[in-house]
Amino acid sequence: MVKMASIVTYESRPKLNRPILIEGLPGVGNVGKIAADFICEKLNGRRFATILSDDLPQQVLLDEECVANAVDNELWYAQVNGQDIVFLLGEAQGTTPQGQFNLSKIVFDIMLPYDPSMIVTLGGYGTGKVVNDPRILGAVSDSRLKSRMEGYGIGFYPNEPQGGIVGCAAILISFGKAYGIDSVCIMGETSGYVLDHKSSSKVIAVLGEMLGTEFDTSEMQAEIDKIDEINNQAQAVAAVEPPKEDLSYFG
Repeated sequence: MVKMASIVTYESRPKLNRPILIEGLPGVGNVGKIAADFICEKLNGRRFATILSDDLPQQVLLDEECVANAVDNELWYAQVNGQDIVFLLGEAQGTTPQGQFNLSKIVFDIMLPYDPSMIVTLGGYGTGKVVNDPRILGAVSDSRLKSRMEGYGIGFYPNEPQGGIVGCAAILISFGKAYGIDSVCIMGETSGYVLDHKSSSKVIAVLGEMLGTEFDTSEMQAEIDKIDEINNQAQAVAAVEPPKEDLSYFG
């Protein structure tokens, strides 16, 4: 059996005090990615580790200077109200379930020495239909966390998402549960067919509540207006049946 290869490079080794790990990799509607990227930027996050892996797409992306950058996963750190935060960001998840597990394990092993106080994974809950007022759904590693999370505006609905949670969002929560680390997955409801800034803005608001701060998402308004326009057009075409694809949540 061929062993998968991964390379972790460090730009720095920050001293962090029981950080919160926030995962925001691509998924349905890119809800989690948009939210995590936005918050990391607003908090002036700094990258400290990069993960290259043959579990990721073998692809490079060109920047404005035509410099090639490999598709990778990255760890960034920031602080808000005295709380250290680490963000897991990137342009892709592992291309296979095993690859997603491998990459999540690398991230978890990097984080364990920091004794994380909480793991928060983000994503979209794809419904396959128009969503005018996205709900925020949650899943927790321990039922005792539910009342606390409900106070931040997270709802818990039996049997939702129906297809469960998969990908890095699921694996990191599983690791957290195994190691006794409080863990929660926050999902913004979305049709799943567009980059959903509207759902992301609601996830951002919830995270602001959790972190004791407020994030101004007014710069997203143009994208949110586009979502509303798309929804209005879809609802106007009453004769078209919604696709019957399975849009179960993908972290």
